[in-house]
Amino acid sequence: MTHSHEPLIHIAKRDGIVWWKGWLIRIAGVVLALIVSALFIYGLTKLNPVKVYGAMWQGAFGTSKRTWVTIRDMLMLLCIGVGLAPAFAMRFWNIGAEGQILMGGCATAAVMLYGGATMPTWLLLVLGFVVSLIAGAVWGLIPAIFKARWNTNETLFTLMMNYLAIQITSFLVAKWENPYGSNTVGIINKSTQAGWFPAIFGQQYMLNVIIVLAVTILMFLYLRYSKQGYEIAVVGESENTARYAGISVKKVIIRTMAISGAICGLSGFVAVSGASHTISTSTAGGRGFTAIIVAWMAKFNTFVMILIALLLVFLEKGAQQIASQFRLNDYASNVVMGIILFFLLGSEFFINYSVHFRHHGKEVSQA
Repeated sequence: MTHSHEPLIHIAKRDGIVWWKGWLIRIAGVVLALIVSALFIYGLTKLNPVKVYGAMWQGAFGTSKRTWVTIRDMLMLLCIGVGLAPAFAMRFWNIGAEGQILMGGCATAAVMLYGGATMPTWLLLVLGFVVSLIAGAVWGLIPAIFKARWNTNETLFTLMMNYLAIQITSFLVAKWENPYGSNTVGIINKSTQAGWFPAIFGQQYMLNVIIVLAVTILMFLYLRYSKQGYEIAVVGESENTARYAGISVKKVIIRTMAISGAICGLSGFVAVSGASHTISTSTAGGRGFTAIIVAWMAKFNTFVMILIALLLVFLEKGAQQIASQFRLNDYASNVVMGIILFFLLGSEFFINYSVHFRHHGKEVSQA
């Protein structure tokens, strides 16, 4: 029996939802986002929304070069999201991916600069791979140790580590600047391409694909099927339950953050050796924060992250294209991105929660 003082709307957390219903809700969110964005575009510019969406597609996939640049940027975002997945699954809020990327990138750049004249590229790549993992892992370990031993706030600590990493990167850029006085490192080993990812099957970014997809698959298997992945899930659900089960929570926190930081550091290696061939404070480019959306929306499933990372990069490239093609300022194109993201994140709410409406004393509908 329902009393008059009961609220009109009742929100309840779902115990679960079948996968196809979840994807239907997401598709509905995308469709609604496109409709609202179309109304915004037409109301603001009187442009045909279909042409604008076509321009977005052209911006991301219009040519072979654009397609590979989109894939390259998607892989970078995916790698960071995969790195965040174990930490977030453990409910350790690693907001420090930006710093971990920069540290991995700086370590890679150092190898290229100091070893480029004496070492073969294959050895530079191996060393860059290893030192980027180590640098990222160290940057992840520092807040993890403080959290495990003194229960510090990991959100603030990892965020603080970002600013420290930016200052270290700024110092190294000034130390390595080329040409002198430019305040940039310039393209490292431009004439010899020592330490650059080689083209595979004629594609410049194929090694990026191989490395990031390998990490994506391994992380999926690690979280889903390994004993350590199980421990991460238990600690994420309840630290007290984990302790009762005999799991060392401190050990899990430290180990997991080392892995999380290492993979984010690896993305710095991919960015420097496999894409920009330089290092700067903008190497991470805010992707450490965007990757939080990727990891969270995918519910830490690294295969689902591929689709979400691709969608976000597509929106970014599309926004850039419509801004230039239709002479819209960046704010207008970013509003379109914001609308689509709003509906995508909103769809996750309806996947996780059911909404009940009361009418004339009875609960009559459910969403």
